[in-house]
Amino acid sequence: MSTKTKSSPAQRLVVSAMLIAIATVLSILKIVDLPYGGSVTLGSMFPLVLIAYRYGTGWGILSSLVYGAIQMALGADNFSYVSGALSVITLALFDYIIAFGLIGLAGLARNEKNSQSFALVLGVIMASVFRYLCHVISGATVWAGLSVPDAAALSFSLIYNATYMLPEMLVLIVIAYYLGTTLDFGSEKLKALAKPETTSVQRLLGAIAGLALSGALIFDVAAVFGKLQNAETGEFDITGISQAPWLWIAVVTVLCVVVAVALLIVRKKMGAGKTENA
Repeated sequence: MSTKTKSSPAQRLVVSAMLIAIATVLSILKIVDLPYGGSVTLGSMFPLVLIAYRYGTGWGILSSLVYGAIQMALGADNFSYVSGALSVITLALFDYIIAFGLIGLAGLARNEKNSQSFALVLGVIMASVFRYLCHVISGATVWAGLSVPDAAALSFSLIYNATYMLPEMLVLIVIAYYLGTTLDFGSEKLKALAKPETTSVQRLLGAIAGLALSGALIFDVAAVFGKLQNAETGEFDITGISQAPWLWIAVVTVLCVVVAVALLIVRKKMGAGKTENA
């Protein structure tokens, strides 16, 4: 399996444009939209990681910068909350241009030749961490005193941005692993892997288990942080945590964990049975 995709500049432009368009559409389909900005999407970063994996880090960064510019245009209303040239520039760079541009660094993982799925998962993790750090910087500087409390702005930004970036990364990992064990993204024309690492049923069970755990985390985040904003003033209010539906949070979390564990046990037994029959 080769990750050095041979294609003409025109083909790269067309494929990259299509993937950027898909990423943009996925970014609009939000699973959770948090009160102070940030959301969990249907894996909107994966198409960009895929560009970097197929065409390399340089091309991946360029494509991600284009995507960042699109996101900045879609989020233009956010600039109305800040004043001063420095704040505007910082917001543009660390919430959009640099934050999304660094997704292209996922291409650094394409040199991992032993496992395509591992390379894609590693790329997803790298891209998520880089983007997370950029949003933390923006939250602790531009948004301090606005949506982020002045006191302990850095610690709040670290926690708040993790509440949507962690679920986002988990969703991406599930997508990257499942598709990475199913399709050969290193070939010029997309095709199924000749020798998949696991059976299709095993991959599906693993993906569903991952989505169940991701779903629990996403539900918990939305349920808790949705109550931390004063409905009248829109300001951060920690006392609202007492109004979170803790019973439902516990039920959903336990149920999803049980389902995930059960699916993983079945998956493991299928693998053991396959080994015995070999």
